[in-house]
Amino acid sequence: MRQKFHIDFVKNSKIFFCISLLLMVAALIVNIFVVPTRVDIQFTGGTIIKYSYSGDLTEKKISDVAQKATKDTITFTYAENLASSDSNSHLVSLQFMGNKAISVDEQDKVTDALTKAFPKNTFKVEQSTVVDASKGANFFFKCLAAVILAAVLIIAYIGIRFKKIGGISAGVFAIVALVHDLIIVYFTFAVFNMSLNDNFIAVVLMILGYSVNDTIVIYDRIRENRRKMGPKATTAEVTNASINQCFPRTICTSITTLAAIGSVLVVSLIYNIDSIISFALPMMIGLVSGCYSSICIAAPLWVMWKNHTDKKKAAKDKKAKEAKQEKKSDKKSDKKSDKKTDNKKETAEDTKKD
Repeated sequence: MRQKFHIDFVKNSKIFFCISLLLMVAALIVNIFVVPTRVDIQFTGGTIIKYSYSGDLTEKKISDVAQKATKDTITFTYAENLASSDSNSHLVSLQFMGNKAISVDEQDKVTDALTKAFPKNTFKVEQSTVVDASKGANFFFKCLAAVILAAVLIIAYIGIRFKKIGGISAGVFAIVALVHDLIIVYFTFAVFNMSLNDNFIAVVLMILGYSVNDTIVIYDRIRENRRKMGPKATTAEVTNASINQCFPRTICTSITTLAAIGSVLVVSLIYNIDSIISFALPMMIGLVSGCYSSICIAAPLWVMWKNHTDKKKAAKDKKAKEAKQEKKSDKKSDKKSDKKTDNKKETAEDTKKD
């Protein structure tokens, strides 16, 4: 297949690293000073009360009325009521953070306040759920363990599968690229003010699979090209050729996947389905990040490490060679000195005889 373009990814690797670093620093600043991270009650514990109502009401009015009815801090989630035959039916979820469930009287106060403030909108309790904080923490740590286990298995797989091009080192830099993607996904949730919940874990696990797949495709091409291009080709040349060969395939796959998830995001935005938005939007950004990290982070980092280890090995071999030559020269000089000593002894013995 004829290659139509060539980009020197290895040469420009520092530019790619700086782009990622600047994005992360900017997102971190926004996260700290503008939009702090919100953790869903699935992890922290608390109570969720879901109301259905009809008619058009501004979210601010509902939030103000509900918040005045209780001393607890409430977060709100709004969506269309797709289960109802009434096209003008809506849902609002009130989330009370805390280790203890709110009392029935407290729930009744909020319900009465909404009913009195909006008598024509028929507010009705659809669901009331209490989440235990210990169970939420347990769920979080199980998810974290799943991510760590996946990372270990990925390193082991790449270490065995690509033993000829570095093995474990290739696996480690694939994980570095995945960590880059996970940080980007986390900042997506933080910057867009979306709570960290089970959607965050779902997106993380999906990006783990998607991103590492791209990286493995590139490693596989590097292994093939190493055999075809021979030992004379440098690691950078082989890697650049491999990335450029995989580039069209990676871009086309990413665009197709983004189009599919983008259509889901558009529908969820139209119907204001927050649970889908908080999955689709981070997923799209994670896909872009995964494509970018496989091409611009994992492979160039591996080349830098390979060049470093090759130089170290070459220096070690050079020292060993020099030590060997020095040892040989020492042996030769020792033999010469022994020969001179023997000659002197023979001369001395001949003199004595005379």
